[in-house]
Amino acid sequence: MNWTEVQIKTTAELEDLVSNVLYDAGATGLAIEDPRDILELSKSKERWDFVDPSLINSDFDGVLIKAYFSEADDLENKIEEIKNRIKNDPILNTGNNEIKINIIDDNDWAEAWKKYYKPIKIGERILIKPSWEKYVLEENDILIELDPGMAFGTGTHETTMMCTEALEKHVKSGDIVYDIGCGSGILSIVAAKLGAEKVVGVDLDELCVKVSNENIKLNNVNKIVEIKEGNLLDVVDGKANIIVSNIIAEIIAGMTKDLRAYLKDDGIFITSGIIVEKIELVEKALLENGFKVLDIKRLNGWACIIATNN
Repeated sequence: MNWTEVQIKTTAELEDLVSNVLYDAGATGLAIEDPRDILELSKSKERWDFVDPSLINSDFDGVLIKAYFSEADDLENKIEEIKNRIKNDPILNTGNNEIKINIIDDNDWAEAWKKYYKPIKIGERILIKPSWEKYVLEENDILIELDPGMAFGTGTHETTMMCTEALEKHVKSGDIVYDIGCGSGILSIVAAKLGAEKVVGVDLDELCVKVSNENIKLNNVNKIVEIKEGNLLDVVDGKANIIVSNIIAEIIAGMTKDLRAYLKDDGIFITSGIIVEKIELVEKALLENGFKVLDIKRLNGWACIIATNN
């Protein structure tokens, strides 16, 4: 079977929003090329094992998003839908938004994923790697395996890395953790592997729920992690020691008024998906709702905020 690859050039700030448009249009998976990732991660042997620099097209200042559709899709109408959504959205329409289409057969599809996805070490102990890669673990390393043929998040995005590092610092054995907007389940798996007794991942997207469940089974944490389909905190019961949410700043800010009802005393809120220009928006919302900001991490234009309800 052939696949159609739809490429869109956009800005780093609009990456998540354009990705959502592509998933809404029926994309089976995404590959995101950001030259900044290579420049930053290649500086650290611990974080980046190997990637061929020729894979990254850096002829423009932004990111290249590649979305994949099966040949059975009504692609002509889908492309028109994508163009119209971007054109009619005043925020999305500020990017480059150049669209290019390629045809890829099944074998090329499988190999293309493998080119982009290599083992990555995050923080002190977390190693995320594809299931087909061999890697010699060091003592105390915590292994997380993901298959990008199944998922659309591989742990390499700045927001995911910062949330992972924050979880490594704050999760204690026996903790209850909520992962709000769990995507492909990476942060839920990280929390479970770090010793959490119970993890609940929530996502509104049915595909995210499916992918998360596949990934938690692959990592043998399905007795610890439960994935629920629903909107933000609406489907969780009781209070957690830690809530982690890697979504977007506006949604995070709006959610802060409800957080205290779902956090235990001295609870920790870890949040990212925030561009640095929106730090003040989220920080202000947290302070207004009784939180104390413990730390703000920054990486390549993205921010991660760690706060407590103490």
